[in-house]
Amino acid sequence: MSHSEGRTSLADYRSALTTRAARRPAVASLLARLPIAMIGISALLYVQRETGSFAAAGLVSAGSLVGVSVGAVIQGRLIDRFGPTRPLLTTAVLSALLMAALVTAIESHAATAVLVAFGALTGLSEPMVGSASRALWTRLLPPGGARNAAFSYEAISMEVFFILGPGVAGLLVLAPWAGTGLVLGVALQFTGAMLFALSPSVRAWGPSKGSKGSLLGALASPGMRTLALAALGFGIVIGFVEVAVPASATEAGSPSFGGLLLSAWSLSSVAFGVAYSLRPWPRRLGLRLPALLGAFGALVALLAWPSSLWGLALMMLLAGALITPQSTAHSAAIELVAPAGTAAEAFGWVLTAVTMGLAMGQSVSGYVVEHAGPGAAFLAASVAGLLLAVAVWALRGTVRPAGSPAAVEEPSLVGVGR
Repeated sequence: MSHSEGRTSLADYRSALTTRAARRPAVASLLARLPIAMIGISALLYVQRETGSFAAAGLVSAGSLVGVSVGAVIQGRLIDRFGPTRPLLTTAVLSALLMAALVTAIESHAATAVLVAFGALTGLSEPMVGSASRALWTRLLPPGGARNAAFSYEAISMEVFFILGPGVAGLLVLAPWAGTGLVLGVALQFTGAMLFALSPSVRAWGPSKGSKGSLLGALASPGMRTLALAALGFGIVIGFVEVAVPASATEAGSPSFGGLLLSAWSLSSVAFGVAYSLRPWPRRLGLRLPALLGAFGALVALLAWPSSLWGLALMMLLAGALITPQSTAHSAAIELVAPAGTAAEAFGWVLTAVTMGLAMGQSVSGYVVEHAGPGAAFLAASVAGLLLAVAVWALRGTVRPAGSPAAVEEPSLVGVGR
């Protein structure tokens, strides 16, 4: 089995996670990333509880998503330019201060526009530990199975956080003070970001060579633009489903079942993500990106078929199996297509593309659900995923090492040298 084919083994996971220099930043990264989903849901529930308006809560949440989309790229470029320590320490402090301002504004029943503005600023200043953590592995591990396993671990751990976060937020909103979940989440994020930024292996990370290149940064690479398109499609499909599934549960008279259904496809995503990393297919990333997106879109169409919530849960388990494999493929593709010295910014662009896709999918799905029902939204998600998969397939030749000439056959996967 060749590591150039992007495969991993359980031994590779063990090797990556027991690397001495990675232990402290890996633990700190877990602490910083654990509350990511928890903070967003906690803020939404907190605003709704205090204002009595889901509309206001939704606007604040949307503002935060926009802030994260912009901040991911800006912070990624700063991390590439100066190393992660100073940017992360600065944003950790700014994020905590702005969250305190947001809580004060919520408690004082400030105008919705003020809440939305603070929501956007908190998203903009959110410490991008995930980008730095993902890029750090390329400094600690050589190309091969262990590095591939580290990328899979990053994707799988994030999926676990998105399973746990909403549940914890839902419980904490029942505390005597509705802002408990938000404050606890911010405290965890601040502590984790500070510990990560000050860990020895992170402090030893200086400016990246090549980080002062094109004004476009990571997007100067055609392959990076193709990857962003694949990530956008991934986000759009998920955005459609995240609205249509709760709508299906509400239509069936069990609105509380919607969250459980979304957790179901996250669970299968984690389980299958590990198995898929042991033997990924297709072997070439230029084919893998459109194949996974297209298969994901096709499976989501099956969600329109069941007539019961239990049937929908079964289909969710099936469709969810391809979530983590796509996240892992995106990380692997960054290794291949990002220009030298832009790893953190490249991950920021992927995060931005997914986030914008989520916003697009959710907004269109809400309209489709209201006018044609959840089944139509699932089918629309499928069509969107398949169409974008075709577009990514047409651009598959760009998925090659950044700066290399076009080739008839794109190179193999992760670990191809630049």
